[in-house]
Amino acid sequence: MALQLATPVNLINKFSNLEISNYEVEEKSAMPSKQQYKIKPISEVDSEYVLTHLRKFFFKDEPLNIAINLIENENSRCFELEDYSLKCIKSGLSLMAVTPREEIIGVCLNGTLCENDESEDDEECLNAKMAKIFKLLDYSGEEGTKAVLKKYPEVKKSILVKILSTDSAWRGQGVARKLLDRTRDIGREQGYSLMRVDCTSYFSARAIAKLGFECVYELNYDDYKENGKPVFTTQYPHKSFTVYIQKIR
Repeated sequence: MALQLATPVNLINKFSNLEISNYEVEEKSAMPSKQQYKIKPISEVDSEYVLTHLRKFFFKDEPLNIAINLIENENSRCFELEDYSLKCIKSGLSLMAVTPREEIIGVCLNGTLCENDESEDDEECLNAKMAKIFKLLDYSGEEGTKAVLKKYPEVKKSILVKILSTDSAWRGQGVARKLLDRTRDIGREQGYSLMRVDCTSYFSARAIAKLGFECVYELNYDDYKENGKPVFTTQYPHKSFTVYIQKIR
């Protein structure tokens, strides 16, 4: 992959005891019990629980996955996608929102982009559909990085939000915002000067823009072609891959 994830030393241990409780006041709910949750770091022992959440609320709804029918039915799995999603947990920067019953209602899978990161050659993806997605992410990720550096050439390292997902029953209650807020805090604490979010979804991009992030790169899916034809025919209103950034230091 073009976006390489650095691994800060001892980050997982440093944040292992971190818990941030939150009582939502932004919007009233008919079910007060749903207003209570906490933000916690994700460790590798949480991997299967995170995957369970992603299979239910992210993989099947992601526009590129839908465009190529990556998840063919309710029982289908894409192990290459699951492995890709879990890679960034090792960085120690990823977060989850959990209820008092320890049910995951949101995840924010984060990594880093650093100036001196060494490029790693990925193994060939044998899943032809997933390989198409990887190729797009490689291309658009690299082009996005060029756009970021053109605007902020002094930036040496950025914290990167790779996947942001919320339980559908909790959407609109500020869970994603709290996950992003805590990600920003960790980025500042660890000396990152920029926060970056790569969006494949119109709704994600719109939500990120409302939080004050700036779009520095956009690739229309209709313009991404092979043999003269678009590789991905996405459903409306999802029309482009976008890169959003925010200076945090």
